[in-house]
Amino acid sequence: MEPLAALLNVADFERAAEERLDPGAWGYYAGGAGDEVTLRENVAAFGRWILRPRVLVDVSAPTTATTVLGQAVSMPLLVAPTAFQRVAHPDGELATARAAAAAGTIMMLSTLATATPAEVATAGGPRWFQLYVFRDEGVTRALVEQARESGFGALVLTVDTPVVGRRERDFRTGFTVGHKVAALGSGDVTPLEAFSLMSAAVSWKDVEALASMSQLPVVLKGVITAEDARLACEHGADAVVVSNHGGRQLDGVSGTLDALPEVAEAVGGRIDVYLDGGVRRGADVLRALALGARAVLVGRPILWGLAAGGEDGVARVLELLRAEIELALQLLGCASPADVRREHVARRVS
Repeated sequence: MEPLAALLNVADFERAAEERLDPGAWGYYAGGAGDEVTLRENVAAFGRWILRPRVLVDVSAPTTATTVLGQAVSMPLLVAPTAFQRVAHPDGELATARAAAAAGTIMMLSTLATATPAEVATAGGPRWFQLYVFRDEGVTRALVEQARESGFGALVLTVDTPVVGRRERDFRTGFTVGHKVAALGSGDVTPLEAFSLMSAAVSWKDVEALASMSQLPVVLKGVITAEDARLACEHGADAVVVSNHGGRQLDGVSGTLDALPEVAEAVGGRIDVYLDGGVRRGADVLRALALGARAVLVGRPILWGLAAGGEDGVARVLELLRAEIELALQLLGCASPADVRREHVARRVS
């Protein structure tokens, strides 16, 4: 096994994670729904946009710092919510939270985590809580209360999962998660039981209800159309994430970078727009910024870092990406993320 210092980019960490994980766990993290068309499109979409650098710009004192929902972060890259991180490493979400805090960025904790919000809060650092809505309002309310009491700064409502997509890699390997959902308490709920308790009747009125119940900003994760982006603004969302659940839900939808421009245009600056799916390089982050995102979320690269080296692996992935963002900013002719504009990218001519 290579030492972490020898892993030079996200692709290196992906290979290292595959070597360390058994085939079932690897397939669970790496796979998508159906024929995995959307899974591939998320990455391929970045290749369809070329960068247009400007020269003779003073970039002698670059910064990667920005803000999201008014919160200062070290870079326009946040840690996406991913489930059952102890499948990747025994320290799971706690290792990820510590690395994110040290990197000065936000960690988003999944409802389907193997650590409680209170446990993750001990790592310090800014944190948001990803929420699924359950048929039993009491369960949803209890999750929101845990997040509030543990100092989470926002709720990230996943809106693209009224039911769970068909992920055939898991059927082929027979993979099952051997961990419980920590935030659902002493009932020791299994993943399948948790999914069976979720509501398929979530609607726009629930967005308003969550904001009122929690008194926290509400971020909608899973918006990929202009129509839904406009509705998000009208129903009180504080931000949207252009996301297709990492290609794990409806197969055949567009890559998220391709969907980003129409969402950003529909939002028109009223609320923050973020993107997840397919980010593998610092230059990918700049493509997303140029097309209207304020920041991106990364999920699988974090899991690969976790599998390869626990907290140290996550920390190295975050630092590699931060350094790539800084270098790409300078070479693009931008001193900060705020300087990246639409004219810094162009659609590749085939």
